[in-house]
Amino acid sequence: MFPSILIVDDEAAIIQSLGGLLGDEGYEIFSADNGYEALKVIARESPDMVLLDIWMPGMDGIETLKEIKKSYPFLPVIIITGHGTIETAVKAIKLGAFDFIEKPLSIEKVIVGINNALNFKRLEEENRFLRKKTIEKHSINGHSPPIEALKKQIAVAAPTDAWILISGENGVGKELVARTIHQLSGRAEQSLITVNCATMSDDLLEGELFGYEKGSFDEAAVRKRGKFEVADQGTLFLDEVGDMGLSTQGKLLRVLQEGQFNRGGSGRTLTTNFRVIASSNKDLELEIEAGNFREDLYYRLNVIPIDVPPLRERVEDIPVLVDSFLKTVAVQDRQKRKRIAPEALDLLGRYPWPGNVRELKNLVERLTIMVEKDVVGLEDIPGPYNPSAGSPSTETSLIGLLRLKRLADARRGFEDTFIRHKLVEHRQDISAAAESMGLMASELQRMLPE
Repeated sequence: MFPSILIVDDEAAIIQSLGGLLGDEGYEIFSADNGYEALKVIARESPDMVLLDIWMPGMDGIETLKEIKKSYPFLPVIIITGHGTIETAVKAIKLGAFDFIEKPLSIEKVIVGINNALNFKRLEEENRFLRKKTIEKHSINGHSPPIEALKKQIAVAAPTDAWILISGENGVGKELVARTIHQLSGRAEQSLITVNCATMSDDLLEGELFGYEKGSFDEAAVRKRGKFEVADQGTLFLDEVGDMGLSTQGKLLRVLQEGQFNRGGSGRTLTTNFRVIASSNKDLELEIEAGNFREDLYYRLNVIPIDVPPLRERVEDIPVLVDSFLKTVAVQDRQKRKRIAPEALDLLGRYPWPGNVRELKNLVERLTIMVEKDVVGLEDIPGPYNPSAGSPSTETSLIGLLRLKRLADARRGFEDTFIRHKLVEHRQDISAAAESMGLMASELQRMLPE
């Protein structure tokens, strides 16, 4: 089906000739001889684009363009006129016109302009769809009072350009909150650049943030663009900023104040403009008292504070979260979606969840792999989530894994069980658990679900 075009011109000859030519090309044509009529046709017929004359009696093309963009911001409009000036063209483009074509009209130019406008409209629609899917993917699940309050905070803060400090325990979903804020902000079309401050030494972190020139130190075989540079016009997310060393904090503060920095080994000053979202699982005010965090940096980052509640304060959201995780695992593994019995969900609601949402997601994935039935029952919930079950022995866990059919599932099940036990053993301290497993904290962090 060919797109539809509305031609708005007070000259009947233009409507007849241009409409005839475009109709021969296969387009569905609507027409109006003034701005008021054009707005009625748009409301009634929903054309795919508009060819709009500037000079018309009554409501002229500029006023009509304003009204169109007010009610239909994504409808492409090409201005046509026989009295074109640079000033008029610039004004029309600023008001949202896609293009400006002068009379006498060349049908080739008109068709090229139409095709370009329609292609641009299609790309915009695809981008809006993808952005909607991204927002849905990173949506914050739950309807408990603490989560509803969190969603309201995000809705108010996200459209602004204010800097935000997200606080909360490990595993509550601070990165998810940061992604949601970015997707709802005016910078959503640009990148969200994440820097995990807890997984790097100060030297590595500075190289990651500032970048460096080739040959600036022995290992610098190539030039590296830093996160400050890559995040320009977008959002920089400083995850676990409380783990950043004091020296790096001072250098970061200077960049945030001045909006300028130098790559390592370069005297050239670069300018950058990004929004900052930071997070921490530590009480930064206590860290300031202990001399571990700069007070001036804290107040620079903490323009809008957002606290993410732990799972134990929103247990009524557990059924919603479990359902979401079961759906994700089913799609990911291309298998039938499992369910968890109501009495098993009630049991999960009584557990304190020291590892928060991340721990719940790990458990759901484990149950999906280890339980062969379609419905996970109360008896399938292991310790420590099920006090009556006790802690499963290594032998029992291995027997369960041996019942699996696919090597990939067995490998994943063992890895998940091993990591979960180590995290429980070290009270969800990722650095301590990683050290006991012979891993870097950054390696273990990558192995955990978001």
